[in-house]
Amino acid sequence: MGQRGALVFAANGDNRMVLADAILSQTKGQVPFDSATPLGFFETEINLFWPLVAQQIESTVPFPLRLRPETEQELATRLWQPELDAGTLQQDGVRDYYMVRRTLDLLQLAASAGVPIEALPTMLKAGMGEEDGLGSKWDCMGAVLHRWCSWCLEQGLLTYGLISDLYWRGLLPHPTYQAQLGRRYQAVFADDVDEYPAIAHALFTTLLDQNIPAVFTCNPDGGIRRGLGADPDYLAQLAHRCDGESLTPQSQNLAPVSTPLWQGISEPFVINEIPTAIQSIQTVSRAELLRQVADVIYQSVANETIAPQEIAIVGPGVDAIARYALREMLGARGIGVESLNEQRAIASAALVRALLTLMGLVYPGLGRLIRGEDVAECLVVLSQRPDRQRFDNQRPDMTTTTGEAIAPRIDPVRAGLIVDHCFEPDPLHPKLLPVEAFPRWDRLGYQGTQTYSDIRQWLQTQQQQQQRRLLPSPVVLLDRAIQYFLAGGSHLPYDRLALLRELMETAQHYWEVDARLRQGNQSASQEPMANTVGRFIQLLRDGTITADPYPTRSVGQPTTAVTLATLFQYRAARWHHRWQFWLDAGSPLWLTGGEPLFGAPLLLRNWSGTLWTEAEAQQAREQRLHRNLIDLLGRTTERVYLCHSDLATGGYEQGGPMIPVIDRALALQDLAYFEAGE
Repeated sequence: MGQRGALVFAANGDNRMVLADAILSQTKGQVPFDSATPLGFFETEINLFWPLVAQQIESTVPFPLRLRPETEQELATRLWQPELDAGTLQQDGVRDYYMVRRTLDLLQLAASAGVPIEALPTMLKAGMGEEDGLGSKWDCMGAVLHRWCSWCLEQGLLTYGLISDLYWRGLLPHPTYQAQLGRRYQAVFADDVDEYPAIAHALFTTLLDQNIPAVFTCNPDGGIRRGLGADPDYLAQLAHRCDGESLTPQSQNLAPVSTPLWQGISEPFVINEIPTAIQSIQTVSRAELLRQVADVIYQSVANETIAPQEIAIVGPGVDAIARYALREMLGARGIGVESLNEQRAIASAALVRALLTLMGLVYPGLGRLIRGEDVAECLVVLSQRPDRQRFDNQRPDMTTTTGEAIAPRIDPVRAGLIVDHCFEPDPLHPKLLPVEAFPRWDRLGYQGTQTYSDIRQWLQTQQQQQQRRLLPSPVVLLDRAIQYFLAGGSHLPYDRLALLRELMETAQHYWEVDARLRQGNQSASQEPMANTVGRFIQLLRDGTITADPYPTRSVGQPTTAVTLATLFQYRAARWHHRWQFWLDAGSPLWLTGGEPLFGAPLLLRNWSGTLWTEAEAQQAREQRLHRNLIDLLGRTTERVYLCHSDLATGGYEQGGPMIPVIDRALALQDLAYFEAGE
């Protein structure tokens, strides 16, 4: 931390990097500053002042270790298993996984709002009701959260919820810490405070009370994270201590169009003129809609009316079918499509699944996790090794997202033959037999035979080292496999290389936590490592979405592809484009999508303290839709296409809130076409 520097806040990590780069460019590195997100700042401060925090909570742990969300979920499930089995921590229609996630989210929301955990059951009873046994559910949630926090602090483990709770309850009010804040910073700048948690208000108030100059920016139509931990209305109260200034956009946008557009939605029976900047693409089926969207984009790019990077496709929820279809149709015509912060389970990649299969073959007792098709896929993936001599002479560009595919030396057909004849399933020691176990092994060919024998020999070597305790940890095994079979991953395109980094960072964190839990716990220290490996494999195979690798952006030239994003992702990234295509504009998800986390409305400072009704929920949805439309239109400068299909992917008719506007825009287009024909 710099001495008497500036403290700069941004709403999220990507915005923080952009803002930090801009400050460095403008100041030429002459002004010392620390940049952070609110949650990142809380974590840094807790680690920096841990002796002070440890003294308050009476902890003897020398250094805390933060839990990643995927590990937090698993450990909480194991700790709360008695309540889950007994049914006291269950709700009708809610799976155990989501019940645990919902409870953990409540901890994060309460800590962000500055609400003590002890007050949660009372607030839930007041806001959600107590009938039908709900009161006991809320008491149970409060009890398990209290036990979870105590257990984590005993182990020296911190979650984001615990970090926020320790910061606002323990560290921030401490006189020593407040004095240190005043000595370290001479100014504070906070961008987009409408995305900050309520406890950030207490931090800024503390700084202002010490006469530290501050600059805050706020988007009145923002509030992207409202219901996800942010409290924009409460942060807006900082305006009472500031001199206000309204900023005008640097370039023209379609924000003024939001007024007639919203009138068309809120008053569907009143005929309103829709501006010509709003166009409509309407089909019967969704498949035809995706084709027409791709055709319009291709024709516009081919005519040089617009460049691909000036186009964004935004929807309330972009499913895998739409991502694949648009990427394939536009990619076949030479137009790239970049998904913005695409969230996929790490085990959805064949490369990751192959490495997990290797782990199951090396460590004993995991045979029930290894199926024949897993082994076949593993053989195909690992046989795509680059030629080392060619690789050393000419290394492909790591930063590209497409590259020359390396043909597997064992194709899927031969891999299936090998598994049928050379894979011996066993609950304790599944193994690969010599190639001669296949009577017609000559059908594999020389290249396939040599590659299979090489993979089998490598596995045997690792198994022997594991038995002799010469394999330090599963992380080392993964690293050896990546180095041997994938040449360290350096020949891979950027997206696949990021997957490997994500897997390695996840595994490294998982076993750091495992090592922490084994310290001072005799029963845990005696548990075989294979059991932990099995839990890790199952965790990733269950579809866990892990944290993004650091850094979260690629280096190199800016992308020249069409942007594809969900509504939340696009707004959070704060991008802008000339054209926007609003995908599935007739979907009800424009109104119902982006629902707040469970209990979030009760943890806003402006909550009335009474029962949260359906009428209030509907009003909140309409306000969210209004903000979304204003913000989206403010991020486009020329044209918006409302892309609607009468039938959704499931075959049912769509009836979202924007149907009246879509029909009106289509009617005006037909009229203009008819008049032009005359």
